[in-house]
Amino acid sequence: MAETVDGLSINYKEDGVLLCKEVDRYVLSRGAWATVMFLYQDLDRRTGEYGPKKVTIRRYQKRDGVYLPRSKFNISSMKQGKKIMEAMQKWIAEEA
Repeated sequence: MAETVDGLSINYKEDGVLLCKEVDRYVLSRGAWATVMFLYQDLDRRTGEYGPKKVTIRRYQKRDGVYLPRSKFNISSMKQGKKIMEAMQKWIAEEA
């Protein structure tokens, strides 16, 4: 595991093949508990092509100098992501 938030990644290789490719990231919070939102793509083993972009939000806890994964939430599609954004925008507007 990583010692810094910037060292965290969701890239995943198996037998030298990158099955989960991190495309981008956004750090939502830093500290003893860190939250990072990743944009990623999974490899379709049948076609050898990477699939549609997806989003995952992951929480990490720093213990003994390294960040350990504690929880995650996967946004299943960009359509679901848009619905989350709409709800957040509504709630933020209500707070203003």
